[in-house]
This record gives sequence, structure tokens and C-alpha cells, in this order.
Amino acid sequence: MLKIIKNGEVYAPHYLGKKDILIIGDKIGFISDNLNVPDNFVDIEVIDATNSYVVPGFIDSHVHICGGGGEGSYKTRTPEIQLTDITLGGVTTVVGVLGTDGTTRSMGNLIAKSRALEEEGISTYIYTGSYQVPIRTITGSIQDDIILIDKIIGVGEVAMSDHRSSQPTVEDFAKLTAEARVGGILSGKAGVVNIHMGDGKRELDFIEEIVKETEIPITQFLPTHMNRNKSLKHAKNGGIVDFTTSTNKKFLEEGETKCSKALKILLDEGVDQRNITFSSDGQGSMPEFDEKGNYIGIGVGKVTSLYGEVRDAILDEKVPMEKALRVVTSNPADALKLSSKGYIEKGRDADIVLLDKNTLGIDTVIALGKIMVAGNKPIVRGTFE
Repeated sequence: MLKIIKNGEVYAPHYLGKKDILIIGDKIGFISDNLNVPDNFVDIEVIDATNSYVVPGFIDSHVHICGGGGEGSYKTRTPEIQLTDITLGGVTTVVGVLGTDGTTRSMGNLIAKSRALEEEGISTYIYTGSYQVPIRTITGSIQDDIILIDKIIGVGEVAMSDHRSSQPTVEDFAKLTAEARVGGILSGKAGVVNIHMGDGKRELDFIEEIVKETEIPITQFLPTHMNRNKSLKHAKNGGIVDFTTSTNKKFLEEGETKCSKALKILLDEGVDQRNITFSSDGQGSMPEFDEKGNYIGIGVGKVTSLYGEVRDAILDEKVPMEKALRVVTSNPADALKLSSKGYIEKGRDADIVLLDKNTLGIDTVIALGKIMVAGNKPIVRGTFE
């Protein structure tokens, strides 16, 4: 069925002004100042966006779609994510990861869950591996996984500078990154290494040494949780920094920087806006440890926090809307080579979010041309919701 979004003010994420958008199936078919529906034409659903900003569907590049956690034993394994946990946050594309537990959570689980979410209506990709090194792959090879398995676009999340890591050497990291890079080159994918950055004293030392001593570019790494680390130097050196939107009061009191504020700081420091992304760490655990590394409590990340921090950046930190939107649209799309995502352009996937102009709240979410949320209420629910 054809759809027309009329009279909306479009951020693509760059500002286009008032435009009408024609959706044909799952693609954006045409963008114009004024699209009129002919008399006696085929049925066209008209979506009135008069009081709305029209923006690209959000990309969340780090979601524990199978659940995560387990740092406090079996009962602290977080549950699988549900469809509306994603869509109510305006997210239309997710990248699934495993995390600390690569034993009771497997690559088979991850692929199956990604395909289930795709069947329910959104777009999904995954990374191969977990915190552990050597990387636990499907085929036995990082390169083969990336080349031969359509869903896999890189490696991750691999733990660095964290007491839960496998304590790999810099040579271990260099080799797995080289394999991911070649896999990406041969398949036309990003081949990035998504790194869980812990708060250990080595910080980003491994990445800096690899970039200095090898031919691997700094953009081959996608370190996340960078609002818990020294991100400015990495960003100014041309690296991509990913800020984690799920947080809690204790983390912030211990020195973590709120994402909206971190974005403002980096932009004020002159960091290339294209090298900044947000991800939610949705459904991942947020464990708390004492000074000796003993588990003392746990929380769960929320995908809905992703746009919440973008909204705070616009309203509280006065970041221009166009720049704030990029961190969850065009920037992750470009960094991950998702060529049909991240922009409102003719021929791209019809992933679109309508925001209320007065509150910047999410009103309507369209994924691959299908309305998933309307009036901030789910229209499509997951199989078991």
C-alpha cells in the first residue's frame, strides 16, 4: 500500500523544511514540496504531519537482544527484548550483541532472535563474538562469519580494560581486528570491532598502540561506553566514539558523563560530529561492583533511553536538532555501512519517526513502510506481547 506523509517539517537528518514524502512498499519513493493524491487513484494512506518533525528512524548499534548479564549468577541473566521495547523508543534498526556471557547465550541464539525481530517488522544486524578472546564464532573464523553470514557486520562486543575481559594482549586485539577488517573489505560490510570499554587503568592504550604500530585505521574500532572513559583524545585523533545512554544515578555520581552533556562537550571541542554515536546497551545488565570487584547489584539497560538523551541534548544542552539527530541516524549508518539506513532520501528504507513539535516526544514510528507506533501507542506488538 502507498502512504504519503504530508505537511511535515523534515530533518533528513539535515534540514529539508516542509516536505511531503511518498512511501512505496518498504522504500521512500519520492520527496516533494507538495504531493497531491489524484482522484480515482489507488488507495493511499495519508499521514498528517502538520504539527510534527519528520526524522529518520533511529539506529541502536548496541542492544543485547537475547538478554545479557549474569554477573550476579543465573538469576541475574536479563530477559530477551520484546518488539515494543524497541519501537516505542523510535528505533527501527538494531545491532545485536552478546556481552559477558558467551556460554548460556550463543551466536545461534543471537541470529535466531535477530531474525525473529526482523519477522516482527524491524531491521536487524549482529556482531560475532562476545567479551571473550579468542572470539567464539559460528564458522570457526571471524573473516568467514562476516563474509558468509548476511546478518554479521563485525565483531563484538569484545571487552577491553575490564576485569571481566579475557585479559587479551595487544597482539590478540590486532589480529582479530585485522581479520574483521579483511572480512569487511571482501563483503562490502563495515567489519568493525565493537569494544566494551571498561574503566581499567589501561583505558584506550591497546587501540592507540595498534593504530601507531600497524596499518589498521582508527575507524576500524567502535568503542562503546565512552562516556565512562576519556573519549576526547580518541575522538580528536579521528576515532569514532559511542556513548551509552542507559545509566543510573550511581554511575553518574562515580564520574560517568550523561550522554547529552558528553555530546555537547565534544562538539564544543571541535570534534567531527560524524564521529559521534549513541547506543542504548538495551537489555544489557548494569552491574554494580565494590572496590574489590565484588558484585553488589544490577540494573537493566533500556532502548528507550536512546532518544531520551538525544531529546535532552536538544532541549537542555541546546545542541542543534540536526546535529543531535545525527548520532542515532546518519552517523551509525555511515560507520556501519548500512547503505539503506539513516537518512530520509529517495530509495532508502522507509524508516521514519514523527516527533511532536511542542514536546519533541515520539508520536509515530514507521519501520520499512509499516506503521509500528501511532499516537505513542504500539500498533504492532511482538509475537508474545
